[in-house]
Amino acid sequence: MSSFGEGEGELLTLHYPRPLPMRLDRWLVAQRPEQSRARIQKFIEAGYVQVNGVTGRAKTPLRPNDIVQLWMPPPEPLPYLVAQDIPLDVLFEDDHIIVINKPAGLTVHPAPGNKDGTLVNGLLHHCPDLPGIGGEMRPGIVHRLDKDTTGCIVVAKSQEALVKLQVQIQKRIASRNYLAVVHGLPVGDSGILVGAIDRHPIDRKKYAVMDDGSGREARTHWSLQERLGDYTLLRFKLDTGRTHQIRVHCAHMGHPIVGDPLYSRCRKLPIELPGQALHAVTLGLDHPISGERMLFEAPLPPVFEKLLTVLRLRAS
Repeated sequence: MSSFGEGEGELLTLHYPRPLPMRLDRWLVAQRPEQSRARIQKFIEAGYVQVNGVTGRAKTPLRPNDIVQLWMPPPEPLPYLVAQDIPLDVLFEDDHIIVINKPAGLTVHPAPGNKDGTLVNGLLHHCPDLPGIGGEMRPGIVHRLDKDTTGCIVVAKSQEALVKLQVQIQKRIASRNYLAVVHGLPVGDSGILVGAIDRHPIDRKKYAVMDDGSGREARTHWSLQERLGDYTLLRFKLDTGRTHQIRVHCAHMGHPIVGDPLYSRCRKLPIELPGQALHAVTLGLDHPISGERMLFEAPLPPVFEKLLTVLRLRAS
């Protein structure tokens, strides 16, 4: 790029309206919810953001009437992001969104060590126009589920739908409810798990609740559904959507999810499971175009049903 804002890409001019200062990176994330915080920070580090004509930094404080210009270069080509004929269990689809019942073992989007065979590869085959929605390796992805977590996930089929759905996730307009079987018997019938989450300081594959003030705020509501001997079926509602959030919060309170390969390792399993017994059972949202309130429900996978049957027999 020879000079700021020239060449292929998108130049956005935004006006900061708030009376109180706010960090540049945090405000831009709120304005561009379809972009991750990490990607916004990379734009800033690369010199693609100016405040009143001066190159900004992540910590630059914005003040009333500041003019912010964000230069967004086109996404880098990804030759390995190819369409693949992967069976999809479609719960709902129209011109703007598609809701999938994701099975265990299916990664949502490509990553350096997992470049194909993902939900995104299957969606590219199912929805030929999807590549231009959101860019990078996650076209159309509004939120994600871990590889072995099953259930409802919504994908946007237009840029307008993507932005509006991500705002609903941020502002908690969208509701996400999960079912999980955990080890042990939590005290009480309901509660709220609160604890900032960040990468584990030693095991970088894991995340952990941080007591030192670091990490990102995370809130998980839980309610008792059924006691099953030495196990418990719990229902969860998310206020936030951090990586591994329910899994980390359950492990932190001493009741890890049954079958979780990271957070309940070496614990005896009632039956053989493909991964953690965690299922996104319902997803509620306002349709991004019509505004109609919609509720989707994904039936429990057969292995989850089998687990409950076995535990009920043992507990009787």
